[in-house]
Amino acid sequence: MRLSTTPLPGIVRAVGLVLMAVAISPVQAELPITRGSQTVAYTPSAHSRDLQDWRYTLRPGETLPQISHRLLASGFDMFQLARYNDIDDPQAVLPGQSINIPVSWLEKRPEPAMALAVSGPVQHVDGVSGRRQPLTPQMTIQAGDEITTHSGFAVIQLADGSLMRLGKESHLIFNRLTRFGKTGMVDTRMRLGRGELDADVEVLIEDGSRFEIDTPSAVAAVRGTAFRLRVDASKTELQVTEGAVAFGPSGKTVNIPAGFSGIAGKGTLNPVDIRRLPSAPQPGSPLPETAHKLPLELNWPDIAGASHYQLDIFNADTGQWVTRKQTKNPVLSFNHLDNGRYNIRLAAVDPRGMPGMPYRQQFDVAQQAKTATLEQPAADAQLDDEMPSFSWQYNGSNEVARVEVAETPDFSDLAATSEWAPDSNAIPTRPLNPGEYYWRVVTEAGGTSIAMSEPRKLMINGTLPPARIININYVDSQVRIFWQQVRSADKYLLQLSEDPSFHNIIKEANVADTTAALRLIPGRRYFVRLKALSDGPITGRWGPGRELFVN
Repeated sequence: MRLSTTPLPGIVRAVGLVLMAVAISPVQAELPITRGSQTVAYTPSAHSRDLQDWRYTLRPGETLPQISHRLLASGFDMFQLARYNDIDDPQAVLPGQSINIPVSWLEKRPEPAMALAVSGPVQHVDGVSGRRQPLTPQMTIQAGDEITTHSGFAVIQLADGSLMRLGKESHLIFNRLTRFGKTGMVDTRMRLGRGELDADVEVLIEDGSRFEIDTPSAVAAVRGTAFRLRVDASKTELQVTEGAVAFGPSGKTVNIPAGFSGIAGKGTLNPVDIRRLPSAPQPGSPLPETAHKLPLELNWPDIAGASHYQLDIFNADTGQWVTRKQTKNPVLSFNHLDNGRYNIRLAAVDPRGMPGMPYRQQFDVAQQAKTATLEQPAADAQLDDEMPSFSWQYNGSNEVARVEVAETPDFSDLAATSEWAPDSNAIPTRPLNPGEYYWRVVTEAGGTSIAMSEPRKLMINGTLPPARIININYVDSQVRIFWQQVRSADKYLLQLSEDPSFHNIIKEANVADTTAALRLIPGRRYFVRLKALSDGPITGRWGPGRELFVN
C-alpha cells in the first residue's frame, strides 16, 4: 500500500525533515504540540521550532514557592513566575491549578549517556580533547562526543533509559544531553551522519521533552516510540514499529503510524514516500521459554511480497546485537548461543530492503554440560608416542571439549591440554615427556556450564634424559658434586671409577637428591657419572663422565 501526498515543488534539500513521535500527554504537565494529521497531509510541527512554554499542573500539597525552588534555574524566582502567569498573589495558587513555565527558565544539567554493550571495533572521540580511543562497555559519553562503529556494533543507553543500537559503519555525534532539573524533561540532540540506528525511546516522565536525531536529509524529533533509521548521503529511511511518527519537510509533517515506512531525500517521488510495511510473521509455535539444548528452529507461513526474512537476536540484559540471520525460506535455525536471556525480532523484508513489522519473543538458554565418556587411551595404558591421540564420546548437545593432562590426579598443575573444539578427538598442544600422567576430558555447554570426566592413568614410555653434572666443589680431600634435575626421575645412580671407561667401578650408590659428597685419596685421579632412575618402566641414560682430582 502506498499513501500519496501533495508534492512540494522542487527537490527535498538537506534543510532537514522533521520526525516526531505522537504520544499522549501526561495528566500533570502538558506542552502544546501540533500533532500529525490522521490523514496523510502536511501540518506544522511544534518540534520544528524551539519549545517555549511548559504547562504544569500543581499536585496535591504543592505550592508555587515549592515548584519555583525545585524547577527554576538560578536567576528566576516565584515572583517572576507569578508575573508571567498574571498571578497577583503567589501564595494563592492552589493544587490542580495550571501555570505556564518558559522552558528557558528551567534548570538544566548535563546527563551523559553510557555504552551498554560493544562488539567489534568501535571508536570513541572525546568532544573536548579530540582524543580517540576504543569504545568499551560502561564508558561515559558526554555531549560533543562521537561514536564510529566501523565493522562493530554498539548499544548506547541514555539517562532516561532509552536504548539506541548502532549498526556497522555508523557515525553518531551527541550534540546535546540535557535534563531540565527535576521535571523529568530531557533535551537530547544527535546527528547520525551515516549508518543504521535502531531506537527504543522511553515515554518521557513529563511532556515537553526533546529528542532529536539530525541526518544529512532529515531531522528526527521523537518522544516515546520504537523506530529505525537508515542513513546514507542521499536519503533517510524510517521504519516505525511502535507509536506514531510525524515525518516531513522542515515545518510540515506527515503522520506515519506503526506499520508504515517513510523515505525522504534524493530519488523519492514525493517529499516523503510512504509505504505499508510487511506484516509480522506469525510462527506456528513459539520458541520454548527455556531452551536446554540447541539448535532451535523457528518456522512461519510465507508472507506474500516478502523478498526474504531477517532474524535479529539481542542479549536481553545488555541490549547487544548478538547475531543477524537472513533466509528466503520461512524457516530458520540458530545454534551456538551462550547461556543467557535473549530477545528475537523476526521480520519480512520487502523488495526495497525495508524490514517490516517484527515478531518479538524473549527466551532463556540454559544448557547443561554432561560428562563425556572416555574411549582411548584405555586406563593404565602404556604408550611409546609422546603426542598420543585422545578420543571420547559426548553425552550432551551443542558441547565443546578439551583434554587436560597432569602429573597428579588432582590436576593442580597441567602438563598439557588440547584446544577447545566440538571434535571428539584431540592431541595435546605439546609433547609429553616420559613418565606417568593422568588425563580427563572437560566439556562445556553454553559458555557457563562445565562437566569433567573421571581421570585415567597413562604411562608414556621412553628413556629419561641423561643427568649432567653442572658444578664440582673441592674442600680439602672432600668433593661435592651438583647435577641438573631430570624431569620424572625418582632418584639417581652415581658411579665412581678409576678409569674413564668405567670398567673398574670403585663406588656405586643411589642418591635421592641432586648433590652428593665424596671423600677421595689425594694425588689419585677418579671419574664420576650419573644416571636418572624411575620407579616405572622408563630407563635412564648415563650422563657424560667428569674427572676428579684432589691434590
